[in-house]
Amino acid sequence: MDLIIIGLLGGLITGISPCILPVLPVIFLTGGAQSAAYDGEAVPARRSRPFFVIAGLVLSFTLVTLGGSLLLGLLNLPQDIIRWVGIAVLVVIGVGLIVPRFQHLLERPFQRFGQREVKNRGNGFGVGLALGAVFVPCAGPVLAAIIVAGSTGRIGLGTVLLTVSFAIGVAVPLLVFALAGRSVVERIRAFRSKERALRIAAGIAMIALAVGLVFNVPQTLQRLLPDYTAPLQDQIADSEQVQDALDLGGLVNEENKDLDKCTNGAEQLESCGTAPSIKGIEQWLNTPGGQALDLKDLRGQVVLIDFWAYSCINCQRSIPHVVAWDEAYRDAGLQVIGIHSPEYAFEKDPGNVAAGVQDFGIEYPVALDNTLSTWTNYRNRYWPAHYLIDAEGTVRHISFGEGNYAATEAMIRELLQDADPAVELPAATDVKDETPEVGATTRETFLGSSKDVNYGGGEYRAGEGSFTFPEDQPDDSFALDGEWAVETQYATPTGDGGAIRLEYRAAEVRMVVAGSGEVVVRDENGDEQTIEVDGTPRSYGLVDRESIEKGTLTLEVPAGVEVYSFTFG
Repeated sequence: MDLIIIGLLGGLITGISPCILPVLPVIFLTGGAQSAAYDGEAVPARRSRPFFVIAGLVLSFTLVTLGGSLLLGLLNLPQDIIRWVGIAVLVVIGVGLIVPRFQHLLERPFQRFGQREVKNRGNGFGVGLALGAVFVPCAGPVLAAIIVAGSTGRIGLGTVLLTVSFAIGVAVPLLVFALAGRSVVERIRAFRSKERALRIAAGIAMIALAVGLVFNVPQTLQRLLPDYTAPLQDQIADSEQVQDALDLGGLVNEENKDLDKCTNGAEQLESCGTAPSIKGIEQWLNTPGGQALDLKDLRGQVVLIDFWAYSCINCQRSIPHVVAWDEAYRDAGLQVIGIHSPEYAFEKDPGNVAAGVQDFGIEYPVALDNTLSTWTNYRNRYWPAHYLIDAEGTVRHISFGEGNYAATEAMIRELLQDADPAVELPAATDVKDETPEVGATTRETFLGSSKDVNYGGGEYRAGEGSFTFPEDQPDDSFALDGEWAVETQYATPTGDGGAIRLEYRAAEVRMVVAGSGEVVVRDENGDEQTIEVDGTPRSYGLVDRESIEKGTLTLEVPAGVEVYSFTFG
């Protein structure tokens, strides 16, 4: 029941958010639009049409969200093929509403099934199915939980209930618009001349939506409009009850069921059950012969497990503390284990991770958790995350995100003394805590089309295109100039190269790039530096100041260099 209520609330909030606006004209007009005329006789739409349109949307959205990614993976098909099929269906239906002869032509194959004359009274279910396949609502905490469950195959009863209730919640406001459209049609049905005009308007709206989806117009619209539902989404995300419910049951097992007994960032040791096992690891680094570690074999030692990813700026600021703890307390009985859980596809490459390990000076064992098996077994949701385990194998402290370093180190020292009262501990480490104040810096910025963030130059979509710096670029944004190819996870110049202008707030700026070439970086004062890029994706420092300040960077990027993201600290 908690999941159903959370799903309905999340769906209702999404259903009134700005990201719904692009589909409203189609919902409104198709709620009462009739089918094409036959032999001069107009065929009215059924009174139930609005309900069928929304039912089709709910069914399609649910199936695509839960099973689409897994099915396409099994069939070895591109992940966006369902979206393109949905767009094509919208175009076909739209043309059929505008051109009756085209709709009749589409219906001819069905006449062989014994029905000489097809009287399509347009229940709208097909329209709903097409809309559900291309429908991309705002990704709040509820939808994020659904997508993660669907993409990793953890689809249980709880996931299905959450998805269906979310879809129904979204559908309620849309149904209101569809019913309003039917009401309008009924009021003007006496005007014969208006019926064809309404049908044409519905067809144009469908085609316009399809074209807008091709060029990512809805995303541009969302960037232009303030999200007036953000405070409501934040309240859901910050609720402990919601966070617990969104674990979706399938993540809880006998190994991790007691982890909830630990308080995030506690100042004192707690007892949170036996540590879950490390599982599903593709490869180990920094162990003799790549040998795997088993927590059961480490009883008698204090263990610190650090979930991280090498291109994550939050992890990059946290790792110096973990490295310092390893160096200081290794001989006193501390075993640090890094669980590398990738966010990017390139972070799954062992060579890339090994290069990151070397760059950060990591000497402790690192496990490549490419399938997020250990991440899931710990019910983890954060980069970085620290789990402190005592010599008996019990989790005693959990800390999510950056910060809380002094308290964590104090508890490491306490557990080491508990394990061996005679141990001589060195002085506490002295690594500066550079965790920025929340909201004080520009958010992490991605250039790939799958998760582009902070683009301030107008339209941004996958494929090759020509870009120009805007005259008035917003704060905390990037813009492109020249010819660029925008791929799923990165952008790369075509032709003779291109440029990036970055407006930011930060003390530290880093970029993740790959390929081969020289990137020339100029700041707002005209100071210039050259970054030598050669090889797999790595993080390069661009700015390093004592305090957070506003600034502007202009980067000249040659062809052959792939730009993934910018991170700020």
